[in-house]
Amino acid sequence: MSLIEIRNLSKKFGNNVILDGVDLNINQGEVVAIIGPSGTGKSTLLRCLNLLEKPENGSVSVDGKEYNLTTKSSKEVLALRQETEMVFQQFNLFKHKDALNNVMEGLRVVKKLPKAEARRIAVAELEKVGMSDRLHHYPRHLSGGQQQRVAIARALALKPKLLLMDEPTSALDPELVGEVLLTIKRAAREGNTILLVTHEMDFVRNVANKIIFLENGKIVAEGTPKEIFENPKNERLREFLRNINMLRTADDYVI
Repeated sequence: MSLIEIRNLSKKFGNNVILDGVDLNINQGEVVAIIGPSGTGKSTLLRCLNLLEKPENGSVSVDGKEYNLTTKSSKEVLALRQETEMVFQQFNLFKHKDALNNVMEGLRVVKKLPKAEARRIAVAELEKVGMSDRLHHYPRHLSGGQQQRVAIARALALKPKLLLMDEPTSALDPELVGEVLLTIKRAAREGNTILLVTHEMDFVRNVANKIIFLENGKIVAEGTPKEIFENPKNERLREFLRNINMLRTADDYVI
Protein backbone atom coordinates (compact mmCIF):
# COMPACT_ATOMS: atom_id res chain seq x y z
CA MET A 1 0.00 0.00 0.00
CA SER A 2 1.22 3.49 -0.87
CA LEU A 3 1.78 6.05 1.88
CA ILE A 4 -0.52 8.53 0.10
CA GLU A 5 -3.50 7.51 -2.04
CA ILE A 6 -5.50 10.29 -3.73
CA ARG A 7 -8.80 9.20 -5.24
CA ASN A 8 -11.22 10.96 -7.62
CA LEU A 9 -10.15 14.49 -6.69
CA SER A 10 -12.39 16.97 -8.48
CA LYS A 11 -12.59 20.74 -8.19
CA LYS A 12 -14.52 23.45 -10.03
CA PHE A 13 -14.48 27.23 -9.90
CA GLY A 14 -17.90 28.24 -11.15
CA ASN A 15 -18.41 26.30 -14.37
CA ASN A 16 -14.68 25.79 -14.92
CA VAL A 17 -13.44 22.28 -14.15
CA ILE A 18 -9.99 22.64 -12.58
CA LEU A 19 -9.39 19.06 -11.41
CA ASP A 20 -11.24 16.20 -13.07
CA GLY A 21 -11.11 12.95 -11.12
CA VAL A 22 -7.40 12.89 -10.25
CA ASP A 23 -6.01 9.60 -8.87
CA LEU A 24 -2.43 9.44 -7.59
CA ASN A 25 -0.36 7.12 -5.39
CA ILE A 26 2.78 8.32 -3.60
CA ASN A 27 5.15 5.94 -1.85
CA GLN A 28 7.09 6.60 1.35
CA GLY A 29 10.13 8.76 0.63
CA GLU A 30 9.16 9.56 -2.95
CA VAL A 31 9.56 12.97 -4.55
CA VAL A 32 6.68 13.41 -6.98
CA ALA A 33 6.83 16.45 -9.26
CA ILE A 34 3.75 17.93 -10.93
CA ILE A 35 4.47 19.67 -14.22
CA GLY A 36 2.27 21.18 -16.89
CA PRO A 37 1.12 24.46 -18.41
CA SER A 38 -0.14 27.31 -16.26
CA GLY A 39 -3.81 27.08 -15.32
CA THR A 40 -4.07 23.29 -15.39
CA GLY A 41 -4.77 22.85 -11.68
CA LYS A 42 -1.31 22.07 -10.30
CA SER A 43 -1.44 24.45 -7.33
CA THR A 44 -5.13 23.75 -6.78
CA LEU A 45 -4.33 20.05 -6.39
CA LEU A 46 -1.93 20.82 -3.54
CA ARG A 47 -4.33 23.25 -1.89
CA CYS A 48 -7.13 20.67 -1.96
CA LEU A 49 -4.92 18.11 -0.20
CA ASN A 50 -4.71 20.22 2.95
CA LEU A 51 -8.14 21.76 2.45
CA LEU A 52 -7.09 25.31 1.70
CA GLU A 53 -9.51 24.71 -1.16
CA LYS A 54 -12.63 22.55 -0.74
CA PRO A 55 -13.07 20.12 -3.67
CA GLU A 56 -16.42 18.88 -4.95
CA ASN A 57 -15.28 15.29 -4.63
CA GLY A 58 -12.32 13.21 -3.55
CA SER A 59 -10.51 11.52 -0.71
CA VAL A 60 -6.93 11.08 0.43
CA SER A 61 -5.54 8.21 2.45
CA VAL A 62 -2.46 9.01 4.55
CA ASP A 63 -0.62 5.99 5.94
CA GLY A 64 -3.82 3.95 5.87
CA LYS A 65 -6.12 6.60 7.35
CA GLU A 66 -8.70 7.95 4.90
CA TYR A 67 -9.91 11.54 4.83
CA ASN A 68 -12.94 12.76 2.92
CA LEU A 69 -11.79 15.97 1.24
CA THR A 70 -15.34 17.34 1.16
CA THR A 71 -15.63 17.16 4.95
CA LYS A 72 -17.10 20.01 6.96
CA SER A 73 -15.71 18.65 10.22
CA SER A 74 -13.16 21.07 11.69
CA LYS A 75 -11.69 18.16 13.65
CA GLU A 76 -11.02 16.18 10.46
CA VAL A 77 -9.62 19.25 8.69
CA LEU A 78 -7.17 19.80 11.57
CA ALA A 79 -6.21 16.11 11.59
CA LEU A 80 -5.43 16.15 7.86
CA ARG A 81 -3.42 19.38 8.14
CA GLN A 82 -1.31 17.76 10.86
CA GLU A 83 -0.37 15.05 8.34
CA THR A 84 0.61 17.53 5.63
CA GLU A 85 2.59 20.76 5.56
CA MET A 86 2.64 23.34 2.76
CA VAL A 87 5.56 25.46 1.56
CA PHE A 88 4.12 28.42 -0.35
CA GLN A 89 5.42 30.58 -3.20
CA GLN A 90 5.44 33.69 -1.01
CA PHE A 91 7.00 32.11 2.13
CA ASN A 92 4.10 33.16 4.45
CA LEU A 93 6.34 33.80 7.46
CA PHE A 94 5.11 35.72 10.49
CA LYS A 95 6.59 39.16 9.93
CA HIS A 96 6.68 40.02 13.64
CA LYS A 97 8.63 36.86 14.59
CA ASP A 98 12.28 36.08 13.97
CA ALA A 99 13.39 32.93 12.12
CA LEU A 100 13.66 30.87 15.30
CA ASN A 101 10.19 31.77 16.53
CA ASN A 102 8.67 31.25 13.09
CA VAL A 103 9.83 27.64 13.26
CA MET A 104 8.92 27.24 16.94
CA GLU A 105 5.36 28.51 16.44
CA GLY A 106 3.91 25.32 14.97
CA LEU A 107 5.76 23.15 17.44
CA ARG A 108 4.28 25.11 20.34
CA VAL A 109 0.75 25.66 18.98
CA VAL A 110 0.13 22.50 16.93
CA LYS A 111 2.36 19.94 18.63
CA LYS A 112 1.95 21.51 22.11
CA LEU A 113 5.65 20.98 22.85
CA PRO A 114 7.38 22.64 25.81
CA LYS A 115 9.28 25.77 24.88
CA ALA A 116 12.72 24.24 25.47
CA GLU A 117 12.00 21.20 23.27
CA ALA A 118 10.45 23.35 20.54
CA ARG A 119 13.52 25.57 20.57
CA ARG A 120 15.87 22.59 20.32
CA ILE A 121 14.02 21.18 17.30
CA ALA A 122 13.74 24.59 15.63
CA VAL A 123 17.47 25.29 16.00
CA ALA A 124 18.31 21.86 14.57
CA GLU A 125 16.03 22.33 11.54
CA LEU A 126 17.33 25.83 10.85
CA GLU A 127 20.87 24.48 11.01
CA LYS A 128 19.98 21.83 8.41
CA VAL A 129 18.87 24.52 5.95
CA GLY A 130 21.94 26.66 6.54
CA MET A 131 20.22 29.33 8.64
CA SER A 132 21.89 28.81 12.03
CA ASP A 133 23.50 32.26 11.77
CA ARG A 134 20.13 33.94 11.17
CA LEU A 135 18.11 32.63 14.12
CA HIS A 136 17.15 36.08 15.39
CA HIS A 137 16.69 37.80 12.04
CA TYR A 138 13.20 38.93 11.10
CA PRO A 139 11.79 38.23 7.62
CA ARG A 140 12.39 41.82 6.50
CA HIS A 141 16.11 41.32 7.12
CA LEU A 142 16.30 38.07 5.12
CA SER A 143 16.59 37.55 1.38
CA GLY A 144 13.83 35.73 -0.44
CA GLY A 145 15.93 32.58 -0.56
CA GLN A 146 16.63 32.78 3.18
CA GLN A 147 12.93 33.31 3.94
CA GLN A 148 12.03 30.25 1.89
CA ARG A 149 14.63 28.16 3.69
CA VAL A 150 13.08 29.22 7.01
CA ALA A 151 9.66 28.25 5.63
CA ILE A 152 11.01 24.82 4.66
CA ALA A 153 12.56 24.37 8.11
CA ARG A 154 9.22 25.32 9.69
CA ALA A 155 7.41 22.67 7.63
CA LEU A 156 9.99 19.94 8.23
CA ALA A 157 10.08 20.61 11.98
CA LEU A 158 6.50 19.35 12.23
CA LYS A 159 7.50 15.99 10.68
CA PRO A 160 4.63 15.81 8.17
CA LYS A 161 3.78 12.56 6.40
CA LEU A 162 3.57 14.59 3.16
CA LEU A 163 5.37 17.84 2.36
CA LEU A 164 3.53 19.96 -0.23
CA MET A 165 5.61 22.50 -2.15
CA ASP A 166 3.85 24.99 -4.40
CA GLU A 167 6.39 26.48 -6.82
CA PRO A 168 8.79 27.28 -3.95
CA THR A 169 11.25 29.16 -6.19
CA SER A 170 8.84 31.13 -8.40
CA ALA A 171 9.02 34.31 -6.28
CA LEU A 172 12.82 34.33 -6.08
CA ASP A 173 15.44 36.19 -8.06
CA PRO A 174 17.31 33.73 -10.32
CA GLU A 175 20.49 33.93 -8.26
CA LEU A 176 18.62 32.76 -5.13
CA VAL A 177 16.88 29.77 -6.72
CA GLY A 178 19.86 27.42 -6.31
CA GLU A 179 20.08 27.69 -2.53
CA VAL A 180 16.40 26.75 -2.15
CA LEU A 181 16.61 23.86 -4.62
CA LEU A 182 19.63 22.52 -2.71
CA THR A 183 17.61 22.68 0.52
CA ILE A 184 14.77 20.70 -1.09
CA LYS A 185 17.26 18.17 -2.46
CA ARG A 186 18.66 17.63 1.03
CA ALA A 187 15.14 17.18 2.43
CA ALA A 188 14.50 14.54 -0.24
CA ARG A 189 17.74 12.72 0.59
CA GLU A 190 16.65 12.58 4.24
CA GLY A 191 13.64 10.50 3.18
CA ASN A 192 10.87 13.09 3.27
CA THR A 193 7.86 12.38 1.07
CA ILE A 194 7.34 15.40 -1.18
CA LEU A 195 4.70 16.47 -3.70
CA LEU A 196 6.14 19.40 -5.62
CA VAL A 197 4.83 21.83 -8.22
CA THR A 198 7.69 23.45 -10.10
CA HIS A 199 8.87 24.77 -13.46
CA GLU A 200 12.50 23.90 -12.69
CA MET A 201 12.85 21.05 -15.19
CA ASP A 202 16.53 20.29 -14.55
CA PHE A 203 15.77 19.93 -10.86
CA VAL A 204 12.80 17.66 -11.60
CA ARG A 205 14.94 15.49 -13.86
CA ASN A 206 17.62 15.05 -11.19
CA VAL A 207 15.63 14.81 -7.96
CA ALA A 208 12.12 13.48 -8.64
CA ASN A 209 11.32 9.77 -8.45
CA LYS A 210 8.10 10.25 -10.36
CA ILE A 211 6.66 12.98 -12.57
CA ILE A 212 3.03 13.60 -13.44
CA PHE A 213 1.98 15.83 -16.32
CA LEU A 214 -1.29 17.63 -15.65
CA GLU A 215 -3.39 18.91 -18.55
CA ASN A 216 -6.93 20.31 -18.26
CA GLY A 217 -7.26 18.95 -14.75
CA LYS A 218 -6.31 15.38 -15.64
CA ILE A 219 -3.12 13.37 -15.29
CA VAL A 220 -2.36 12.58 -18.93
CA ALA A 221 1.19 11.24 -18.41
CA GLU A 222 3.02 9.70 -15.48
CA GLY A 223 6.44 8.13 -15.20
CA THR A 224 10.05 8.31 -14.10
CA PRO A 225 12.21 11.24 -15.23
CA LYS A 226 13.74 8.98 -17.87
CA GLU A 227 10.32 8.00 -19.22
CA ILE A 228 8.98 11.55 -19.19
CA PHE A 229 11.99 13.38 -20.61
CA GLU A 230 13.61 10.78 -22.84
CA ASN A 231 10.65 8.77 -24.10
CA PRO A 232 7.43 10.80 -23.71
CA LYS A 233 4.54 8.89 -25.24
CA ASN A 234 1.86 11.57 -24.89
CA GLU A 235 1.74 14.11 -27.74
CA ARG A 236 0.72 17.01 -25.51
CA LEU A 237 3.62 16.23 -23.18
CA ARG A 238 6.02 16.17 -26.13
CA GLU A 239 4.73 19.58 -27.21
CA PHE A 240 5.12 20.97 -23.69
CA LEU A 241 8.72 19.76 -23.46
CA ARG A 242 9.53 21.11 -26.94
CA ASN A 243 8.25 24.54 -25.92
CA ILE A 244 10.35 24.48 -22.75
CA ASN A 245 13.45 23.53 -24.73
CA MET A 246 12.77 26.36 -27.19
CA LEU A 247 12.59 28.85 -24.33
CA ARG A 248 15.82 27.51 -22.87
CA THR A 249 17.54 27.81 -26.24
CA ALA A 250 16.28 31.36 -26.61
CA ASP A 251 17.69 32.23 -23.18
CA ASP A 252 21.10 30.98 -24.30
CA TYR A 253 21.15 33.67 -26.98
CA VAL A 254 20.23 36.58 -24.72
CA ILE A 255 23.17 39.03 -24.56
